[in-house]
Amino acid sequence: MNKVLIIVGEATETVDTLYPYYRLQEDGFEPVVAGPEKRRYHMVLHEIPADWDGNVTREFEGYTIMADIAFRDVKPEEYSGIFFSGGRAPEYTRYDENLIRITRHFFDANKPVACVCHGVEILAYAGCVKGRRMATVPKCKFDLEVCGGTFVNEPCVVDGNLVSGRTYHDHGHYVGVWIKMLIEARESAQRPTQT
Repeated sequence: MNKVLIIVGEATETVDTLYPYYRLQEDGFEPVVAGPEKRRYHMVLHEIPADWDGNVTREFEGYTIMADIAFRDVKPEEYSGIFFSGGRAPEYTRYDENLIRITRHFFDANKPVACVCHGVEILAYAGCVKGRRMATVPKCKFDLEVCGGTFVNEPCVVDGNLVSGRTYHDHGHYVGVWIKMLIEARESAQRPTQT
């Protein structure tokens, strides 16, 4: 199983999505973009400028990305891992019952999961963060903690099969760790079983 899901929606963060998309290809995986429908989605760029007071995010228009498959058509057992991108998309995609079904599969099957920024909103709504340590953007700390998770303000947090980062600034710290998990799972699956 070389296929890995990347979860998107309208206003998915561009760097959050494209960095893991191309890193997966570098290591021989097939990234499969999944969205509420099989169609093209507009991505955004998020930044908190240094000269802005407070924790206000500035949003710019980003590229677009085509979803290869709609959530309802995903058979999660066909995929070796999943990535939850940030941006504004998780605010509404988390209510999609098929996305919740998909999300729970990866936790129940103990497959490699990566999450960044607002992606935690999906995991929290799916009931998958209770008792878990995670990094996320600080403004989503409440979403994580109210659902039983523990916020860790670090660029890479590993808790079992779950790898997380705060924002796209952390990609160089946590994405490689997640891909290493995917490679180990692939190699383990390719080893002949001893009888």
